[in-house]
Amino acid sequence: MVLNPPGARPLRFEGYGPEGTAVLIECLTDDPERMRARLRGAFREHGGVLGAEGAVSYLFARVGRLRFAAAADRAALVEAAYAAGAEDVTGARGERLEVLTDPDDFEAVRSALARQGWVPLAAEVTERPALTLALAGGAARRLRELLAALAEIDGVRHVYSNGEISEPVLARV
Repeated sequence: MVLNPPGARPLRFEGYGPEGTAVLIECLTDDPERMRARLRGAFREHGGVLGAEGAVSYLFARVGRLRFAAAADRAALVEAAYAAGAEDVTGARGERLEVLTDPDDFEAVRSALARQGWVPLAAEVTERPALTLALAGGAARRLRELLAALAEIDGVRHVYSNGEISEPVLARV
């Protein structure tokens, strides 16, 4: 398996999963048509459809995201995050907290927070859906299977979806 074939270029594909969930796929490939065929097959097998360019990308925004434990002092984190240049802090008291940044400011915000002792559970530049679609039962299982199948295709780097599966539902599917 060649991870970065000569002539490979980054491409994005878009589609719809179960219940109309939006799916965004980032790939690195030297053969776009072969990649499109593989993705189309995975979508078809798992109850979705590969869409046209622009079909769902408008539902996502590229952001830097740092996740902190629910036990973190929210007020102190909010103050430190905004002082470091973050755009937003989400999550209510008792929930996991997320600090959101402009992708260009991600490293600076992460470094500034780390210097103050704020070490995130996870930190990444990612695509964040503007709205989510809660799934349960068979739809949740089918989306999970679709996302796993897409991620297994050679050349697929990242798979994003606006489908939301709660922890209790995820434990059952």
